[in-house]
Amino acid sequence: MPRKKAKKIFVLDTSVLLYDYEAVKNFEKNDVAIPITVLEEIDTFKKGNTVTNLHAREFIRFLDGISDENMLQDWIPLNGRSHGKLKVISNGGDHPDANEVFGSKKNDHEILNAALRLKVDNPSERVILVSKDINLRLKARALNLEAEDYETVQVKNIDQLYKGKTELTIEDPAVISNFYEKGKIRAKEVMEDKPPANHYYLMKSHGSSALGWYNPKSKYIENIEKLNAYGIVPRNAEQNFALHALMNPECQLVTVTGSAGTGKTLLALASALEQRSNFKQIYLARPIVPLSNKDIGYLPGDANQKIDPYMQPLWDNLSFIKNQFKETSKQYKKIDEMVQTDKLRIVPLAYIRGRSLSNVIFIVDEAQNLTPHEIKTIITRAGENTKIIFTGDIFQIDSPFLDAQSNGLSYLVDRMHNSSIYAHINLTKGERSELANIASKLL
Repeated sequence: MPRKKAKKIFVLDTSVLLYDYEAVKNFEKNDVAIPITVLEEIDTFKKGNTVTNLHAREFIRFLDGISDENMLQDWIPLNGRSHGKLKVISNGGDHPDANEVFGSKKNDHEILNAALRLKVDNPSERVILVSKDINLRLKARALNLEAEDYETVQVKNIDQLYKGKTELTIEDPAVISNFYEKGKIRAKEVMEDKPPANHYYLMKSHGSSALGWYNPKSKYIENIEKLNAYGIVPRNAEQNFALHALMNPECQLVTVTGSAGTGKTLLALASALEQRSNFKQIYLARPIVPLSNKDIGYLPGDANQKIDPYMQPLWDNLSFIKNQFKETSKQYKKIDEMVQTDKLRIVPLAYIRGRSLSNVIFIVDEAQNLTPHEIKTIITRAGENTKIIFTGDIFQIDSPFLDAQSNGLSYLVDRMHNSSIYAHINLTKGERSELANIASKLL
């Protein structure tokens, strides 16, 4: 007779609920415990306009709605996908005391104490602390308490994340010649499997090469000519792929990932300017991740002055594009005119909350600092004739509770690839300068 598995009790940290306010529903038939210190911390986040504030309010409403009973005394049944129970647990008091072990009194230590007390009270069940905070997980393990990351909304194998491009080696050089002559080729002539929608190919054969993309409508791999967007010319094949995706009117959603200096933001901005006549406005945005987790309220000035330091990289890229032209040229003056008339706006992401974005091209830079829920919130704002572009480096994250697997940009690429209205390219070759490339390799 198979041995019955021990029931689990998952203790959720504040970071989990601020990341996903519906997290309590995602532990199957296991029970979920919320330390009372977590409720106190959630309460401090409920005021504000960020997605974190929204999650805090939604979780508080959820708790208020599931029962009128005393959750400090009783386990409350959860409905929906989860069939376990939920309880708010008080702080501990038994040994070991995390405050004494780590030499300071902190909310994190009170959460640990609550989980340790629960473990003592439930010796026949596995008590597991779930937190997005790596340091808290390490402290838990030091106290012989099981701890794990919240992995429900997470890319499982980041090394195999979709790249958007493939290099094909073709034995017969005549295939490349025919491809150039006809401008297209059936996918089955160069590969066995059906390509993902809007996938890009670098085809090589005995010294000759060609760039192509799989058009999901025509079912052909079609030729890509070298492109130019508002004075910006791609410097390598993958940049050409990215610019093609960014300027493809059939692709309403585009993601471009890559490390610093690969040209992500510059190509996105240049493509938007090149397509400006197709849209009423261009919006540029970046998530604000304040240094040392301080709120931007401590910065001097009005709202625009507070966010300007965070938006400066966008202005820098815009200035670079302008400087491809003479100050007296129409192209140079057009950018200044668009800024002055609000045709081109650099805005905080909070600006779009509750809005429907129609007839705009919307670029979100540094999107790796967004949660999956924030990414979804932005995309669901899209109205008619709207194109949304996300750029970022999934391995360069400033948010303390996100990583390469759990950030919204990775999640988006993992879930959306092979959609006919979506395209993605991962850039790998740095093009900022020879100095920047050498530093990136050697330092």
